[in-house]
Amino acid sequence: MSQYAVRTLGRCVALLKSRNFICVFMIAILPASVAADDTAAAILQGNDGVLLNGRRAPPSAALFTRDTVETQPKIVARIELTGSAVDISPETLIDFEGDEIILEHGRVSVNTSRAFKVRVGCLIVTPVNPIWTRYDVTDVDGKVTVAALKSDVNINSRSGNAQEAKRSADAGRFSVHEGETKSREEKCGAANVKSASTAAQDGIMNSPYAVGAALGVAGGLTCWALCRDDDPISPSTPKR
Repeated sequence: MSQYAVRTLGRCVALLKSRNFICVFMIAILPASVAADDTAAAILQGNDGVLLNGRRAPPSAALFTRDTVETQPKIVARIELTGSAVDISPETLIDFEGDEIILEHGRVSVNTSRAFKVRVGCLIVTPVNPIWTRYDVTDVDGKVTVAALKSDVNINSRSGNAQEAKRSADAGRFSVHEGETKSREEKCGAANVKSASTAAQDGIMNSPYAVGAALGVAGGLTCWALCRDDDPISPSTPKR
């Protein structure tokens, strides 16, 4: 065997080893990625009549970022997560965002030691201090009412114009002290209310199972492309 042939064979063996290593690496990390996506951010508890992403929720369900929760008349629900709990009143629609909720309409009661926030359009309600704070937020017909039951909260109004918001960072902020209740009109208009079908589609697309499936398909295709030992996709000499 010529020296050139030996060198060529050695390169081929090294390339195959490299491809196999990449495949093994991808197979190893994919289950970890899927497992990470399967970690619930919170727990939703409620009776019959609570909708999760437009579908009837079980009495206890895992809650993930961008999930939508809606309560029917005379039905309440509760979200529990580390350092915080949110009680959802009847006829309320919210979006869960991990460290805050978006109140579309209705009423929620927050009990938190980790500055859990409630956002209503351009208004953001935030505890003043990272201590146990309890407050209620109600949004009905575009009128937002905040009641500070324990400790103080701030209401921040953020302008949609970035330059204006930068010039007056604290101009739209006012405090609600413990024992006080304050109301204001939502300047940016009422928050968008999602229909049940839209909420269901959002939940499916953002669910960890959909993400995991996408990762699995992507990893499988990549591994197939790297590890296949048949003819190249575009050979220099086409087959006859």
